Amino acid sequence: MDLTGRRMVITGAGRGFGRALALQAGRLGAQVFVSARSLETARKVADEVKTDSGAPAHPFVCDLADPASIRGFAQGVAGHTDRVDVLVNNGARYLDGPDLWDADDDAIADTVASGATGTLLTSKHFMPLLRASAGADVVNLVSSAAEPRDHRSQAHPAFYAAKAAQAGFADILSQRLRPEGIRVISLYPPDFSDGDPLASSWDDAPRTAGDPLTAQSVIDCALFAIAQPRDCFIRSFHFEQL
Repeated sequence: MDLTGRRMVITGAGRGFGRALALQAGRLGAQVFVSARSLETARKVADEVKTDSGAPAHPFVCDLADPASIRGFAQGVAGHTDRVDVLVNNGARYLDGPDLWDADDDAIADTVASGATGTLLTSKHFMPLLRASAGADVVNLVSSAAEPRDHRSQAHPAFYAAKAAQAGFADILSQRLRPEGIRVISLYPPDFSDGDPLASSWDDAPRTAGDPLTAQSVIDCALFAIAQPRDCFIRSFHFEQL
């Protein structure tokens, strides 16, 4: 796949899947705009992208639980580009613990805000840049926790609530943006291994039917969807669990 000339915004790119996607997108020729809660962390990832592939990479700070921070992020990106071709809503706080009382009120509120409200506001404030693209895609990394009656994850109920809200938003956004040609693509993976594109193990990771899902495969699904002709609207990817 060739992403040369495409401009991609990735939230929660400081580590894990977001960082891996930024590195892979850079290798494919994209210009990436990465955010993390810490500007220092975002700068580190942007530098890794530049060193790894030479692709343009721009770091930003963004706390997805803070509306003002999201607005500042969108304004910052708008100062560097007149359009965004791909917005990846990846960032969200994970909260562990199967029982409601396992977390304090602030942690619960932050989890729901970053995963649910954060996705809504990021999509809202990047919409002018997405509409300026000749073919824009919004990619949401949701979770199998948002699927009906899923109970495999040991995540806190607040995480389940955040992901369910994110999924509901993605569904209605997909339908309402279709007339504009903007695609909304959501992925519902179970827990998967992150991996590190800068490590030799990245290319050698086992990816057989008996192995857990890898970040490589989740990234491949997202890239496959955005590579399709513009009459092909792939709304979601659901993954079989081991």
